[in-house]
Amino acid sequence: MDGGIYDSDHEDFRAAVGEFLRREVWPRADELIAGHAIPRDLWLTAGHQGLLGLEVPEEYGGSAANDYRYNAVLIEELAKVSMALASSFSIHFDVVAAYLVTMTTEEQRARWLPSFASGESVTAIAMTEPSAGSDLAALRTRAERTDDGWVLNGSKTFITNGYSADLVVVAARSTPGTRSKGITLFGAESTRPGFARGRKLDKVGQPEADTAELYFEDLRLPEENVIGTVDRGFVHMMNGLPQERLGSAVANLAHARQILTETLEYAKERHAFGAPIGSFQHNKFLLADLYTRIEVTQAYVDRCVMAHTHRALTAIDAAKAKWWTAQVQNEVIDHCLQLHGGYGYMNEQRVGRAWRDARITKIWAGSNEIMKELIGRDLGL
Repeated sequence: MDGGIYDSDHEDFRAAVGEFLRREVWPRADELIAGHAIPRDLWLTAGHQGLLGLEVPEEYGGSAANDYRYNAVLIEELAKVSMALASSFSIHFDVVAAYLVTMTTEEQRARWLPSFASGESVTAIAMTEPSAGSDLAALRTRAERTDDGWVLNGSKTFITNGYSADLVVVAARSTPGTRSKGITLFGAESTRPGFARGRKLDKVGQPEADTAELYFEDLRLPEENVIGTVDRGFVHMMNGLPQERLGSAVANLAHARQILTETLEYAKERHAFGAPIGSFQHNKFLLADLYTRIEVTQAYVDRCVMAHTHRALTAIDAAKAKWWTAQVQNEVIDHCLQLHGGYGYMNEQRVGRAWRDARITKIWAGSNEIMKELIGRDLGL
């Protein structure tokens, strides 16, 4: 069922993204997996194609689309190829962009956004810490004010683009003895003394995405690197998380739909006992079930995309979309792997890699359990 939320301009953009992926990404899929990172030249090509500056004002090299549906189209197309690709690029153009465009000064925008839109500068956001995952108010990275700015000390982990990022939005505690009311966001350039990276983390899935630990040891930042308002960083993050969670939902569903589409074709072509395996009643009913789950979930996600396009998406609706799509994605792809039999468990098979890649979606951007906690509180429980 076509939700009808995209017009001809969005579909033209989708076609352009598809061409970029066919030309620049598909031929290099094995290289990305082996390198555990997206090469810098691919970032530059994406920037040249105008894919990184959808939310960036035109005077800084972006397209200022002012229409979240373009973000959603790009995330969908990336996720069809690879969840890791969708994750790495969307952290940049969908998540960090919201902070750098809406919470910065004119001087900061002029300093950071041109290279952001061109792909010359890769970005990341550093919230998660070894001792604080979904509990962002418990973070321990410290920011101490000095005569000429701030000094940061602490560490972050599981940071997507962390190994390659040139600019990182860092959440740090600026007022000791507080929780949510004493956090500030900073723009930290990776070339500054005191900024260090750990190893690329060896993940179960999504090898194409570089994920790293970050360390700050007497990292000095000028006052001009504060993003937003001092001590209001937690509020800024809470305002930004609905878009991040919606982006995750869009990717989760597009990824599952693509693998299900490929599995349907496999079920039509693969024969056992003299007939296509898709013709067996159990498999036929299972595929009917999976397609229905995808279509019904798509209707809700489309509603959320439209709500966000009109600046009306609530944090609770975003939480619902995030956890539900992650659950559906994992269930659908697990069934798809089963339908492939032993071949599905092989690393060279797309379905096997997709099965591994999907597992993290129930954890990142706030675990599914935290999403349910937020929804439960909204119910007055």
